[in-house]
Amino acid sequence: MRALPVGDGALLVEVASGDEAQALHAELLRRRAEGSLSVREIVPAARTVLLDGLADPARLASELTASAVPPAPPRAVDVIELPVRYDGPDLADVAAHWGVPEEEVARVHAATEFRVAFCGFAPGFGYLTGLPSRYDVPRRATPRTAVPAGSVGLAGPYTGVYPRSSPGGWQLIGTTDAVLWDHARVPAALLSPGTRVRFVPSGPTGPAGAA
Repeated sequence: MRALPVGDGALLVEVASGDEAQALHAELLRRRAEGSLSVREIVPAARTVLLDGLADPARLASELTASAVPPAPPRAVDVIELPVRYDGPDLADVAAHWGVPEEEVARVHAATEFRVAFCGFAPGFGYLTGLPSRYDVPRRATPRTAVPAGSVGLAGPYTGVYPRSSPGGWQLIGTTDAVLWDHARVPAALLSPGTRVRFVPSGPTGPAGAA
């Protein structure tokens, strides 16, 4: 673990893995909730956690690097279910990469409980972990200039849902009608770090055409 100062009141903590980042994020949230940590923002990423609004970043840095972070406890929250049609244009490519039929991609994906590791890229976009490493897939060699909102994609160890139309290079395996970001909703983002997610099949499996 390495803690780096960012300006006068922030700290960027680097760890070795996504699991460690999630555990550190959970521990920092616990400390803030119990009142032993005063901080304005705690922002997890793939292998870092940013703390902003600290009165004494140097002291917290020495505390963190001198102590072990306990594993993240399971969150006692309901699982968010996202209906999905496994009809993405890259479904066949993902099936070939996994060495399975297209129906098996849908079965494995829908049988997995995911957890939002961190958010970014676009408002409402969560990086979901849960698939075993043998199901990692590379990004597309040529990104699409426009990926439709609601597209469910895979890239590396992550699953994600595009909250709005945007360029993207993830492998698209399905679509959902769930609204990931709604500024009129409180909170606006449906997914946040630590949220448990399951995809529920709705409709036949099979590519619906390139996006």
